[in-house]
Amino acid sequence: MKMNFAVKFSLPVTLALAVAFLTGCKTPPVDWDSRVGHYTYAQAVNDLGPPDRQARLSDGKVMYKWFVQPLVGPRFNSGMSYYGSTGFSAGQTPGGYSNQMLQLTFDADGKLTAWSKNY
Repeated sequence: MKMNFAVKFSLPVTLALAVAFLTGCKTPPVDWDSRVGHYTYAQAVNDLGPPDRQARLSDGKVMYKWFVQPLVGPRFNSGMSYYGSTGFSAGQTPGGYSNQMLQLTFDADGKLTAWSKNY
């Protein structure tokens, strides 16, 4: 039995797309140590968006915090229970902000001087 061209062609293309998809989904972690001294606040805002919090330090530096997980808002669930009765519930996660945070400190010239993260 002779194999159709489309069948011969589809298997390698499917495998190549699967490999490209799986390797493309993983982003390498940021090497913050290599950015100290030359990474600017403007680049941080471009990469991460506006910071969630900021504080001016006594030595003139400014510390910015980005919460890396989205806010958890109210949720509403409705549906049928296991035994067939209907039920409704509503809830909200206390706190509002994620506890995963990236903290970047910039000098007066806007250059990165220190960083920390808790995730």
